[in-house]
Amino acid sequence: MRHSIFLRKSLPGLVLLLCGGCVWAAGRDAACTPRFPLRIGQRDGWLGADAAYSIPLPSGLDVWIFGDTLYGKQRIVHGNSPVMVHNTIGISTCRKGKWRIRYFIRKDAHGNPVSFFAPRNSNTWYWALDGFRSGKDLWITLLCIQQTDKTSAMGFATCGTDLARIDSPGANPLAWKVRYFPLVANGAHAYPSATAVVVGKYADIFALDEEHDRPLIASRIPLGGLQDPQANLEYLARGGQWRKGFNPASAQPVMSPGISELSIRYHPELKQWVAVMFDPQAFSSHILLRTAPSPTGPWTEGRIIYTVPELVPGNPRYHKNNFCYAAKEHPEFEKGNLVFTYVCNTFAVKKLATEMDIYFPRVVRMPMPVDRAAEMP
Repeated sequence: MRHSIFLRKSLPGLVLLLCGGCVWAAGRDAACTPRFPLRIGQRDGWLGADAAYSIPLPSGLDVWIFGDTLYGKQRIVHGNSPVMVHNTIGISTCRKGKWRIRYFIRKDAHGNPVSFFAPRNSNTWYWALDGFRSGKDLWITLLCIQQTDKTSAMGFATCGTDLARIDSPGANPLAWKVRYFPLVANGAHAYPSATAVVVGKYADIFALDEEHDRPLIASRIPLGGLQDPQANLEYLARGGQWRKGFNPASAQPVMSPGISELSIRYHPELKQWVAVMFDPQAFSSHILLRTAPSPTGPWTEGRIIYTVPELVPGNPRYHKNNFCYAAKEHPEFEKGNLVFTYVCNTFAVKKLATEMDIYFPRVVRMPMPVDRAAEMP
């Protein structure tokens, strides 16, 4: 439920300078706007989740990757512990302008719901985050989380990153063949997972450095080396050189400060890479858009494009216990505009059982803003 790592908050959105003269390439599913209904008959036992990265497949399907997921016939909270699994998958389609999504929750041999991606160790779990395609296969980053001393500030800590490989994923995730590959072991204090994108012959995977000034740093794997991701991992070192392995202490900051979840996607109409993210400032309510000529920068400081109403006193969706996070873009649904999601949670955990208007991806479609700083000589 990410009560401490992903704290964020948010005034109704502001649009920046619009892109005049741009030739907009429509996303494959631009006729649809995603939505995440909780009505009976449309939820498949899925009652809300966070993360919500999306990856289009060549087949026309879109894979949605969810983190901590509430499930069942109704939301249940025992004390301060919601009934949930730590990751699930959704498959959506956009046909004739009609959006549909199915949610998939894996079950064990006894019929009990379990996390879709199984942890390697019984005392850890995965938060499934962003992913990428290579050929016919889908790769998903898995951030390892472990329980810590309950007297600590968060009660959990990161413990590494693995990758899941799905060979030629079809429409039924429960039939997928999933293989797991170690990537970065515990102790690095920076784990590639925040966002991922294919750039030429490489898969670039970004990580939040949990130490120092908490910058975002870059790693990459050659697509031809995915048979052994850990052995072929490289990182961007100070001075702008790619080096073998992964050493956060000598990595070049890509954004400073960084954030644990965001999207970085290329926009050919802007000839720029676009990052959508919450403002990394503690307790910020703002969602930012930043631009760069390369996914590794240099990135502009960005502009506020949206202020989350769940965090604006006086707004009907506001509550003092709300916190919001997990902003990211979904270009496959765009046409001359910007589509992104975010998630709001609550410190009053028991409210999750009764307040169905919180803890699921909120979808925003707005005119595409342009980062003015990117236009400066």
